[in-house]
Amino acid sequence: MPKFVKRALLLLVAIAMLPVSLYGCTGDTEPTPPVVGVSDSGSDPTAARSGELPEGNSVTVGIAQDLSNLDPQLAATAGIREVLFNIFEGLVKASPDGSVVPAVASDYELSQDGTTYTFTLREGVTFHDGEPVTAEDVIYSLERCAGSENDGTPLVSAFSNVSKIEATDDSHVVVTLAEPSLEFLYSMTAAIIPAGSGPSIATQLVGTGPFKFVSYAPQDELVMEKYDGYWGAAEGKGAKLDEVTFKIVADVNAMVIGLKGDALDMVIHLPNTLEGEVKDSFTVHQDTMKLVQALYLNNAVAPFDDELVRQAMYYAIDVDEIIDFACGGAGVATGTSMYPAREKYFLPELAHAYPQDVEKAKELLAQAGYPDGFGMKITVPSNYAQHVDTAQVIIEQLKAVGIAAELDLVEWESWVSDVYRGRDYEATVCGIAADDMTAREMLVRYMSDNRKNFIAFSDEEYDQVMAQALACIDDEEQTALYKRAQEILNERAASLWIQDACELVVMDPALEGFTFYSTYVLDMSTIGYR
Repeated sequence: MPKFVKRALLLLVAIAMLPVSLYGCTGDTEPTPPVVGVSDSGSDPTAARSGELPEGNSVTVGIAQDLSNLDPQLAATAGIREVLFNIFEGLVKASPDGSVVPAVASDYELSQDGTTYTFTLREGVTFHDGEPVTAEDVIYSLERCAGSENDGTPLVSAFSNVSKIEATDDSHVVVTLAEPSLEFLYSMTAAIIPAGSGPSIATQLVGTGPFKFVSYAPQDELVMEKYDGYWGAAEGKGAKLDEVTFKIVADVNAMVIGLKGDALDMVIHLPNTLEGEVKDSFTVHQDTMKLVQALYLNNAVAPFDDELVRQAMYYAIDVDEIIDFACGGAGVATGTSMYPAREKYFLPELAHAYPQDVEKAKELLAQAGYPDGFGMKITVPSNYAQHVDTAQVIIEQLKAVGIAAELDLVEWESWVSDVYRGRDYEATVCGIAADDMTAREMLVRYMSDNRKNFIAFSDEEYDQVMAQALACIDDEEQTALYKRAQEILNERAASLWIQDACELVVMDPALEGFTFYSTYVLDMSTIGYR
C-alpha cells in the first residue's frame, strides 16, 4: 500500500477515536522542554545510503511553499525570508543564538539616550554584480524600508520610528529615531540593495550574501550559486557549496519520495511524524520551528468578535492532544504569541491557561447567545501537513460543544492573498514567525493600527502596554511590559495559541554543517560535503 494512503488511513482512524480520547483534562502546566541545538536520529544513515557524491558541488533542497515575492524588503512570509537570507544581508545579520552580528557594517554605536545608531560600513563589501557597496546604497536601502517608495508607509514596521537617515562621511551612516529603542538594531537585518533598484530587485536579486541569485521558475525552483567575491570568504564565512537549488514540493510525501529517489538531497520543515520514513537512510535533525502555531481568529467577524466565544473555543480544545497528534508530542505548548526560544519573554504558565473544560465552554457559548453552537470555516494552506492535521483535530474537538467547523484547504498563494493580506476569512491554522527576531515583532502586530494585525484584534489596554514597551529603554521594565502584553492576548483569547511545532531537517548523510537558529533562518553557507 502506498505510504500516502497509509497516512491518510491513519488520519481517519485517529480522527474516529478523537471523541473518546480528546476531552480528558490535563493538570500539567509546564511545556515540554524545547529541543536544544541539533540532535541526530541516533542511527547511522551512511550504512543504508550509498553516499555517492552528485555531479558537482551542489544540493537540491525541498521546500513546501512557492516564493511569490522575492523583494527582500517586502517578503511577507517566513518561508521566503529564510531563502533570501542566503542572498541578501543587512548592516547586521542573524546569528544562531538569536543575537545579531556585523555584516555590511563592521560595527555600530548606540547613543546613551537610545535614539541614535551610528554604523561603520565594512570595507571591501561588494554586490553580486561586482559593484562596491557605498553609503549611498545604504541610505537608499534604509529610506526604502522607511517608505520612500511606498507613499511614506514603511515596508519594515520598525522604521516608522525613524526620523532621519544620513551619511556623515563615506564610511558612516547615522540613523536617528523619534523614540528610543533597544531593539531597533534587529531591524538593521533589512537588506542592503543597490541604490535605485526599486521593484526590479524582486527579479534581479542583487545582494551581498554568500550566494548570488541565478534563476527562478515560479512554482518550480529557485537556483543560487556561490558568490566568490563575498566579503566573509577571507574569514572562512563563505559558501561551501557551489550551487543550491530550492525545489518547491508542496506535498510532504512527495518530499520523502524525492529524498529516497535522490531527486532531493535535503528537505526542511518535514513533519517529525515522518521521522520513521527517513531516519534509517538520512541524517535527521530535529528542533522546534521558532514560530507560533495557532487557530487564528478574525476578531472582526461574528461570532469571533465576542470574547466569550473565543474563550469558549479555547476551553473546548485540548492543546496536548493536538500536539500529540500533529507533532508526536514533541511540540511546545505556548498559550501566547511568543515562541519558547525567546526564553527571556516566554511565559510557560500561559500554555495551559485554558484546560479543556467542555461544560465551561458550553456555558460561555450560552452566555454569548450561542447555546446550540454555530458553524464556521477553518481555512488552511494545503501544503503544510502539520497545520492541516492540527485543523482536523480542532474540528473534532469543537464538535463536543456544538461548533460545526469545516476544513477549507487552499493553495498557499490564495492563503497569503485572501487570508493574510485580504483578511477574508473566519479562522485559520498557520504559524507566525518574527521578521526581525525580536519580542517586539511577535507582539506589535496585534496593536490595533498595525498593518500586520491580520486577526483584527483591538484592545485599548493592549495598545497602551505595547506603546509603553516600545518607548522603554530599561530592559527589565520592557520585559515586564512584553509579558503583560502576552497575558492580555491570552486573557482575551485573541486567538487560540497552540504550539511551537516540532519539525525535521533531513539531509543526505554525505552532507554536514547544518545549524538551527533560534529564529526562522536557513543558513546554507555552512553546509557542505564531508
